[in-house]
Amino acid sequence: MNGIRVGRAPSIRAGMGATVYDGGVTFRVWAPHATDVAVTGSLGSDGIEVVMPLAAEPAGLWSADVEGVVAGALYEFHVGGADPPRRNDPYARELTHSAGSSVVSATDFDWGPDNYRTPSWDDLVIYELHVGTYNDTVGGPPGSFDSVEARLDHLAGLGVSAIELMPSMEFMGDFSWGYNPAHLFAIERTYGGPRRLKELIRAAHEHGLAVIFDVVYNHLGPQDLDLWRFDGWHEGDGGGVYFYNDDRRFTPYGETRPDYGRPEVRQFLADNARMWLEEFRIDGLRWDMTALIRNQLGGNDPAADIPDGWRLMQRVTNETIARQPWKLHIAEDLQNNGWLTRDAEDGGAGFGSQWDAAFVHPVRRALTEAEDANRSVQAVGDAVSHAYPGGWLRRVIYTESHDEVANGKARLPQDITPGDPGSWHARKRSTLGAALVFTSPGIPMIFQGQELLEDEWFRDDDPIDWTKADTYAGILSMYRDLIALRRDRRQTTRGLRGASVNVHHVNESGKVLAFHRWDAGGPRDDVVVIANLADHGYSDYRVGFPRPGTWRLRCNTDWQGYSPDFGAHATFDTATNDWPRDEMAWSASTGLPPYTVLIYSQDS
Repeated sequence: MNGIRVGRAPSIRAGMGATVYDGGVTFRVWAPHATDVAVTGSLGSDGIEVVMPLAAEPAGLWSADVEGVVAGALYEFHVGGADPPRRNDPYARELTHSAGSSVVSATDFDWGPDNYRTPSWDDLVIYELHVGTYNDTVGGPPGSFDSVEARLDHLAGLGVSAIELMPSMEFMGDFSWGYNPAHLFAIERTYGGPRRLKELIRAAHEHGLAVIFDVVYNHLGPQDLDLWRFDGWHEGDGGGVYFYNDDRRFTPYGETRPDYGRPEVRQFLADNARMWLEEFRIDGLRWDMTALIRNQLGGNDPAADIPDGWRLMQRVTNETIARQPWKLHIAEDLQNNGWLTRDAEDGGAGFGSQWDAAFVHPVRRALTEAEDANRSVQAVGDAVSHAYPGGWLRRVIYTESHDEVANGKARLPQDITPGDPGSWHARKRSTLGAALVFTSPGIPMIFQGQELLEDEWFRDDDPIDWTKADTYAGILSMYRDLIALRRDRRQTTRGLRGASVNVHHVNESGKVLAFHRWDAGGPRDDVVVIANLADHGYSDYRVGFPRPGTWRLRCNTDWQGYSPDFGAHATFDTATNDWPRDEMAWSASTGLPPYTVLIYSQDS
């Protein structure tokens, strides 16, 4: 068998799955109810199929050192008692495809100089993207990590500081959003596998971009799911040792909620999170639908709580804080539950931030409302100032995400004027929303193609139309300007990275909102944002300002350079006088175009 030899006793080496060592591979798997376990496959260079029994360890583990096996070998486990007995390795880093064979994957990788540092959370601007559609060809195969890498110059030029990859674990077939992971540790082969993902991460870091990765721990599969009744044991209609076998197994996506009460399952999920953060050097994780981890029904009813799920989240976030505290865990919970972002030591789940439904829903409602009279300025003001315990960074704010632009909803320009997403109203109101995202307290996020005014709705076989970068070059320029101001790249708007906000002007009848942002306060720090949510403009509109003197107009989303049919009203720098307004001692007036955001700050 080409020099392949198996140890006669359990391995003393650490590691689950297939761990490469000098001269061979350690195989280890958890199968507590199995009658016997063997590793099978074309383990040698001669391609001959071999069967190597594993030895039993305590706590339901099986292992052996198998000499002569090298990276790239194909293997599976034969689990006695399972039906069928052939099972892929739960810890496999790579598969030939979701229903294929596991691949022994080497973890060594040249990361280069390693001088990249994750940006501080107040400097994060996130760009969510789907690998399969970000940069591919209509009617062709899905995009890949290579095709994403080819667009890193665009992302760096746009000014974002982080990309968020929708799930890229191995899933059934070639096309998917990724939220049906068949193998949590394996990287989707169609996208390029583990080494190409590492190369993308390295390249992103070289471009100054952090990488955030979507993980799915609220359910698994349910297709091509080798974990289902992995070692043959199950109760009733349940899925066996990896899953709840009672009513807690039910989720909207299948009866595959992991059993967070089992230490081995918690370890499995915690090991997965650590792999992304440490082996792949991911800068943060976005957890899909945490509400279904902590609660059977995905809500806040204590009667349906899953305490073990809460403890899983606390464990993973605590481990990250202890080992890599600069890395960010983001919860997609969407239940306005402040306990997600409280520290675990205070009873919270320990997430650094969470997607904020209290921002996106009222803001999108205001932007898509056809009649100005029905647009609630107060609701938008409440969305701007909404906060979770722990500070302004505890929320991620956006008007588009993969959820908000599919499942019966469309891209924001399409929702604003259905059938005519390039209309004046669609351009004006969608960019008004973008300006609110980049000026409100929170970590801002945009969805792929938003800066190009992408239309229709998100689908996993519909790539971005990159010709829109030319068609809407002005809109793209506006996004660059807004992101630069949000990150204070011009050193004139430090307050947009600050913790403080005061929504001081709410004109419900006139549809005008104004708010003040600041960090320490003073010139180049205090920022005043004025938003007109009406289709008519004002030649002379007065609001309160926090300091006397001249205020410079840093951005006018109605600037004609952004679109030839913008620029209907004159806007200008302005100077305050001592007329009190909005509970401030000073006020100033300015021209205010329709559906426009103006951003003001002072020079030194």
